[in-house]
Amino acid sequence: MYKIVIGSLQVFLLYGIYLVGVWIQESFHLTMPGSMIGMLLLFILLLTKMMPLAWVQEGCHFLLSHLPLFFIPVTVGVMEFGFVFKGKGLLLIPVVLASTILVMVISAKILEWLMSKELKKGSHE
Repeated sequence: MYKIVIGSLQVFLLYGIYLVGVWIQESFHLTMPGSMIGMLLLFILLLTKMMPLAWVQEGCHFLLSHLPLFFIPVTVGVMEFGFVFKGKGLLLIPVVLASTILVMVISAKILEWLMSKELKKGSHE
């Protein structure tokens, strides 16, 4: 029960950071989406240790474990844009495949770099 309450509070904290990002975007009329601003804000808070990782760790684990569910509305929303796929649809397939592979490779390299950095840090202690 305790874990559920803590996880819920952390998800609400993450949502609050998202709302701050949206507020910044709307207040300053920025072209960058508010969700990205919120994510950058969270990154800066964690990087500068102004917010300890423990404050959001359980909530992040919960959200990441249910991540595939968040793509269902996006996939259904794509159905509304069938006209885009009619003319140049076949050209979108290699673009989507290439970008997916690129994101996977870059993410793997960053994770590999972070893991090696963490292992080096752990061996010095």
